[in-house]
Amino acid sequence: MSRHSLIELEAVLAIVRCGSFRAAALDLGLSTTAISNAVGKLERALAVRLFNRTTRSVSLTHAGRIFVAQIKPALEDIQKAMNTARSQQEVPSGTLRINAFATAAREIMAPLVLGYLRRYPQVHVDLVTEGRLVDVVAAGFDLGVRSADFVPSDAIAIPLGQVRRMAVAASPAFFESRTIPQLPQELLSYPCLRIRLPNGALFQWRFEKDGEELQIDVEGPITLDEASLSRMAATNGVGIGYFMEADVRDDIAEGRLVRILEDWTPPLAPLCLYYPNRRNSSAAFQAFIALARDFGAGCLQS
Repeated sequence: MSRHSLIELEAVLAIVRCGSFRAAALDLGLSTTAISNAVGKLERALAVRLFNRTTRSVSLTHAGRIFVAQIKPALEDIQKAMNTARSQQEVPSGTLRINAFATAAREIMAPLVLGYLRRYPQVHVDLVTEGRLVDVVAAGFDLGVRSADFVPSDAIAIPLGQVRRMAVAASPAFFESRTIPQLPQELLSYPCLRIRLPNGALFQWRFEKDGEELQIDVEGPITLDEASLSRMAATNGVGIGYFMEADVRDDIAEGRLVRILEDWTPPLAPLCLYYPNRRNSSAAFQAFIALARDFGAGCLQS
C-alpha cells in the first residue's frame, strides 16, 4: 500500500482553497514547482487526475471533487490534533498522571498537588495511590512519588525536602489506666493496631535509637490496611497505633492522641518526585516539576 506525506494532501486542499497552484504555493510557503510535483506524485500514485489544468485556470475533476470531500474532514482533524499538541507546550493543559504510595500522596496533596491545580486550572491531575512498586513508564504515568530509597536508580529524582518520621500514639483515654511504655519491647504487653501490607503480610513496627534497631511484631484487637482507619481506631481508644507522623500531626497537636517512644523514631528517607529522562515534555509536566523543586527547597507552604 502506498504511503503519502501530508504535504501532498495539503497541497491539494490549498489549490482548491486558493484557486491556483501559484497562490497555493505562497499559502504553504513552498515553490510552485514543489506544489506541482507533490500533486503530480499523488495523481500518479492514485492513477487518477485530480485537477483540470490550463494556462489560465485550474479546477477539480469529478474524481478530484470526491477525493477532496473525503480527505478534507480528516486533515482538519489532524491539524486540530497538532494544534492541541503544540498548545500543551505553551500553556499547561491536558492530563498529568502521577503514581504514589498513599502516605506520600497525603503528604504532597495540599501543598503541591492542590497548589498546582490552583495555578494551572486547565490541567487535570490523575493521582493513583497504591502500595506496590510500579514501573511508572510501563504503567503509563508521567511521574512517581516514593521515598528516596525506593526510587529507581535510572530515574531523575527531586527530593521534596520535608522531614518524615513515624509516630507511635494512642488516645489520652487509653493511658488513663495504663502506664506509658518507655521501650519498644513493652508494646508486646499492650493492645496495638496491627498493620497489613499490600502484599498481605503483617507489618512489624520498626524502631531505632543510638544504633540499635528493633522490629516488634505487636498484638492487638484489630488488623487494618488503611491509615485513616487506624487513626479512627486510635482516637477512639482501641489501642496504640503506628503512623506516618504527617497523618496524625494535627491529632497530636490538638490532644486527640498522645505520642510515645518519640526518641525511637528517627527521620526516614525523604520523599522524592521522580521521572524518566524526558525530552519535549508538555508545559503541564514542566510546570509541575518547577513547582516540586520550589516545594523541595522550602519555597512553598506545606
